Amino acid sequence: MSITYHVAEHDGAWAYRLDDVWSETFPTHEDALAAAKQAAERQQLGGQDADITYQRADGTWTTERSNGGDRPEADVVDDAKEKD
Repeated sequence: MSITYHVAEHDGAWAYRLDDVWSETFPTHEDALAAAKQAAERQQLGGQDADITYQRADGTWTTERSNGGDRPEADVVDDAKEKD
């Protein structure tokens, strides 16, 4: 599995997003890019196995065991640079 953080202008400042979820805003592009890279690095850190309980779209609850070493590959795309 892989995930991609995108850095772009947002709410009059800079932020990064994963899918449709935005981070807090940052005053500069460089700050947002650095924060996105840190988030991507954290995504790849392993942890301990854990039980995760969540609600499905149909309203039912499910519990699954999550392997702490099962981490996604994480990338950062600078959407501002892509516009150039």
